[in-house]
Amino acid sequence: MSIVPVTAGSDHYDVLIGPLADSAERLRTISWGRRLLVVTEPKVWALHGEKLEAAVCCTPVFVPEGEDAKQWPHLQELVAAFAGHNLDRKRPVIAFGGGSVGDLTGLAAGLFKRGLPVVHVPTSLLAQADSAVGGKTAIDAEGQKNLVGLFHQPALVLADPALTLTLDHRQLLAGYAEVVKYGLIDDPDFFTWCEANGPALLAGELALRGEAVTRCVAAKARFVAADVEDRTGVRALLNLGHTFGHAIESAAGLGVVLHGEAVALGTVLAFDFSAQLGLCAADDAARVRRHFAAAGLPTTLTATPLDRAALLPLMGADKKNEGGRLRLVLTRGIGQAFLSDGVESGRLAAFLERAA
Repeated sequence: MSIVPVTAGSDHYDVLIGPLADSAERLRTISWGRRLLVVTEPKVWALHGEKLEAAVCCTPVFVPEGEDAKQWPHLQELVAAFAGHNLDRKRPVIAFGGGSVGDLTGLAAGLFKRGLPVVHVPTSLLAQADSAVGGKTAIDAEGQKNLVGLFHQPALVLADPALTLTLDHRQLLAGYAEVVKYGLIDDPDFFTWCEANGPALLAGELALRGEAVTRCVAAKARFVAADVEDRTGVRALLNLGHTFGHAIESAAGLGVVLHGEAVALGTVLAFDFSAQLGLCAADDAARVRRHFAAAGLPTTLTATPLDRAALLPLMGADKKNEGGRLRLVLTRGIGQAFLSDGVESGRLAAFLERAA
């Protein structure tokens, strides 16, 4: 069992990485012996519900699978479920599933009675390595990814790598893209580790998955502590590939391209654009493309069904932009990401038009 402490302003919590059974006592302590409400997907509950029930007394509430869950009607239904079970502000709710379940549950918990405790038990590699930590919650709206949300830090995160063994290969690859991202931001040694260990991790080596999750969570904890609400530009580095990626998801139709797939392609585009601007070596951009392609992740816009003309307007609506400036996370090389002060929209438009 690895424990990574997270400090987010006045909030402090632990991320426990290891078998869910080993975390049972922590769950029972935080529940005060009461039955807890679990927000989950039917598929996740069928696969892993017994493991959670063995750890704590709980009742499932089901939401749709994947990005379909992150819609206004399901947020309203979840709030109604919380009210129907008369949850109080000391009774935690459990988010049991992938990133979409965590986003929706965290938002509902943050809104209900101005804040219920939420415990994340992520079941996907993407959620374990990234989205379950840091307190960002959101739903999609007006055709845009994560348009409506708030910060609501969890009370506890329990990440059991064994839960990822039932992921289909596409979902696993999507999570791996977020793992690789941490090496590309500011840890070139970790990217080298991914190049050496990625195939075995993807093949099912649990020790490697646990090590990757631990390293990613420790890195994210560092960024969150430095910039809790993403105001200073430090935490924005975690969005490497995401400005391109979110636009790709929206332009393709939310849910068509998985988030991690879009992040992989978006990261390749961020490196290619940085190379075109003379910021990073073309060899670094090629190395990143090779690694994602070798894993089986998308690396070209031409192979992705989407409205390419929609990308620039969608990128123009990104939350990092200020005063009309397009602020992208770019790079000076592997492990050297930075938040640009603004890029020329015409140059970006030309790049998107010609990008492979």
